[in-house]
Amino acid sequence: MGADKDRLDAIRQQIQALPAVPGLYFMKGPKDKVLYIGKAKNIRSRVSSYFQKSSDLLASRGPKIVEMLEKVESIDFLETETEVDAMLREARLIKDIRPPYNTDLVDDKSFPYLEITTSEDFPCVYITRKPRQKGVRLFGPFTSVKELRAVFVELQKIFKFRTCTLEIRADNEKRKFFRPCILYSIKQCAAPCSAKISKTNYKTIISDLVKFLKSKRSTIIRQLKKQMAAAAGAQKYESAALYRDRIRLIERLDRRGSPDENLQPEVFATDPTQALQQLQNILKTDQPVRIIDGIDIAHISGAESVGSLVKFIDGKPFKSGYRRFKIKTVKGINDYAMIAEVVKRRYKYALKGEELWPDLILIDGGLGQLHAAQNALKELNAPPLKIASIAKREEEIYLQGVRKPLRLPRTSSALKLLQYVRDEAHRFAQHYHHILRNKKLLDKK
Repeated sequence: MGADKDRLDAIRQQIQALPAVPGLYFMKGPKDKVLYIGKAKNIRSRVSSYFQKSSDLLASRGPKIVEMLEKVESIDFLETETEVDAMLREARLIKDIRPPYNTDLVDDKSFPYLEITTSEDFPCVYITRKPRQKGVRLFGPFTSVKELRAVFVELQKIFKFRTCTLEIRADNEKRKFFRPCILYSIKQCAAPCSAKISKTNYKTIISDLVKFLKSKRSTIIRQLKKQMAAAAGAQKYESAALYRDRIRLIERLDRRGSPDENLQPEVFATDPTQALQQLQNILKTDQPVRIIDGIDIAHISGAESVGSLVKFIDGKPFKSGYRRFKIKTVKGINDYAMIAEVVKRRYKYALKGEELWPDLILIDGGLGQLHAAQNALKELNAPPLKIASIAKREEEIYLQGVRKPLRLPRTSSALKLLQYVRDEAHRFAQHYHHILRNKKLLDKK
């Protein structure tokens, strides 16, 4: 009883030092293990609500949270500029770290994007969770698909872009005989399908839309506010309310991240079937390539070094197999030694029969990194395994026993899959490392 009181007193003391700003909080158990990640408008206020003596947490938060709080030993935090940033980072970190008491956001459900098909004569605009990889301009990810759908309708009323899947070519003379859909009649589409607008004028619409999405949208909002005031002045209160709602919807376009900073790699995956067959041929193996482990190292000038391991099964990420290692035996900058440490720590469990051996180990790096992994496996007396490394920039692939690197065509399915594994291992290491390197929230293994 006394030990538990001391634990709670220490936690309450930590809470006093938490900032009263938007961000994330991390409930940590023994060995700095992250048990739960949450977001908050006010970190200090939110965290303190878990530990108020008068709180009935069983009624308000449920038995799992009560169970989790009994294991918490410390609290840490990450400040963010906005609530939106906190929401997007929370989702990404929960997918990466998979804390045992976070029941939401651990699946593969992703945030939606606004996609503009810029490669077409008459670009189309979509809401999608699976954006195309080429020929599009992306905005997002957005935090709420419901809000995005609502503002999407308003944007279409303003810009009159098309949302259909028709293939429309500017040189098709028969377009003028085509009957447009109802969206043209209600003035929500410029109807390029029936040649109601020229290619040049339609491109101007899309250009204006892109500028609007990139800007702070002040011009449109000012215009809507004038219309709202005029409607209110004329006692047309229903119209004024409609303008007010439009303003609120457009302002919600800011509740989004950017495709680069808030990467959702799972939404850009390609069909792996052909890639796996190509890999089997490249590796010259009779066995199908089903399990691929990707390994990478992250550090800043040798400090706070982290090793990551991601697992792909049948060409798709298997998040439960992801591992992160805080480098323990290597001082300074020595990527080869760090890779060797990660390999030894990961595959000692496979030697004990506690983990599956992969069909391919992919190392982020060149020939030196490949040799480091090979030597580490040799020291473990591991069974023969297929190992490869992939170097950035030239995207050269090094295979064990082959002196010259392999260069696959940029369109190769096998290359794209290897790049996906490599980039996922890199992202998994870098994302957690850069955001939390000063917080020392690394899982220990």
